[in-house]
Amino acid sequence: MTGRLYGVGLGPGDPELVTVKTARLIGEADVIAYHAARHGRSIARSIALPYMKAGQIEELLLYPLTTETTDHPGGYQGALDDFYADCAERLAAHLEAGRTVVVLAEGDPLFYGSYMHLHKRLAHRYPTEVVPGVTSVSAASAVLGRPLVERDEVLTVLPGTLPAGELAERLRGTDSAAVLKLGRTFTKVRDALAEAGRLDDAWYVERATMGAERVAPLKDVNADGVPYFSLALLASPAERTFVPERPAAEARGEVTVVGLGPAGRSWLTPEAQEALAAATDLVGYGPYVDRVAPNPRQRRHRTDNRVEAERARHAFELAREGARVAVVSSGDPGVFAMASAIMEAAADFPGVPVRVVPGLTAAQAVASRVGAPLGHDYCVLSLSDLLKPWEVVAERLSAAARADLVLAIYNPASRSRTWQLGAARDVLLEHRDGATPVVIGRDVGGERESVTVTTLGALDPAQVDMRCLLIIGSSTTRVTDEGAVYTPRRYP
Repeated sequence: MTGRLYGVGLGPGDPELVTVKTARLIGEADVIAYHAARHGRSIARSIALPYMKAGQIEELLLYPLTTETTDHPGGYQGALDDFYADCAERLAAHLEAGRTVVVLAEGDPLFYGSYMHLHKRLAHRYPTEVVPGVTSVSAASAVLGRPLVERDEVLTVLPGTLPAGELAERLRGTDSAAVLKLGRTFTKVRDALAEAGRLDDAWYVERATMGAERVAPLKDVNADGVPYFSLALLASPAERTFVPERPAAEARGEVTVVGLGPAGRSWLTPEAQEALAAATDLVGYGPYVDRVAPNPRQRRHRTDNRVEAERARHAFELAREGARVAVVSSGDPGVFAMASAIMEAAADFPGVPVRVVPGLTAAQAVASRVGAPLGHDYCVLSLSDLLKPWEVVAERLSAAARADLVLAIYNPASRSRTWQLGAARDVLLEHRDGATPVVIGRDVGGERESVTVTTLGALDPAQVDMRCLLIIGSSTTRVTDEGAVYTPRRYP
């Protein structure tokens, strides 16, 4: 089997800007190939050196000429063509022997790089992969701290070797530009920028990200000693656009009620994640606020579970001062949670935008663990009698049982409410068979998740606490031999 050829981009010079993949391939290679001028020093090798291993074969590809004249019959281009053909055959010998060959390239291998001449001669003969790298243009923009292009602007990349007139014409007709290969072309490029009326906006960047990095307005640069590894840059015209800071008093606050779902991050919707990320303030019952990953730029307002009205007003007061407030609720905020309290308080804070972001409910989560008990008509009830009389709870339980609806029961018990579930079971048994399936889901999605399938007659209130949700089946709800629970979509 033949070896594999890799053309890898090393980035603009800083060894820390070498990609993880390129670093790995360099370390695994049998052969490391790199170009150099006749002095034999290779910038590519110096960048790759931290990732090279002892015992690797090195192939120095020494250019026969750079800018000097030649007596080659084909002239300058003919001499280079013969050079690249010879280099390709040297690497082909390694590939035929089954060796992995990595060709180093400054910047990106296919962006004004010598590697492409080997690629054209070898890629159709051997398995080949090109690994991109950070270009000098991107590096120059980064070290300047100025954007290249914004929105629909046009970036033009030009070699400094173009004729002066063509350079000026292209520079006049573009928004942003990078002119590479300066060196001996610097004076011509500077004159072209002046002719195009762009000289005052041009920057000079030399050896970006390297130890000898240099940045200056191009009009102030002396042409003597400008190296090949430098470029001229016209940054985005929009970079000069002044963006005023918005006064705090004009900052528009909002209140977003966010459903966290039944447990961790995996239950969050993308919309909920976006709302949490955009918030400046988090407001909610302490354990629910704690479920949101800390972010030091956000203020966290943890409150007790029984102060919903005060919590809602606090959220609006923060928003009125310009804060983007996320009021968090477990499950869905519209199901026995904060959305109602927020909407009720909104009347006292006209002009403050309110948005509700839904979440996966506890009923859906518990149902998913056993199958499809909510597959037909169902109702949702809370057994808590803190905000409504027990007589109303009992009447609604009885009505739902008579209507043969599946019931999802929230807040079935707590340390201070211990008798309600037993009373609810007795009401339901007046209308339901004792064999009616019952699902008890506790902490679904959490570390202590448990799901139990029992019957209405065997339901033991002592097994149920505030972290539980109950699903009471209808007359058509079934339990399979495997323990799955479902309610058929068709009703007899």
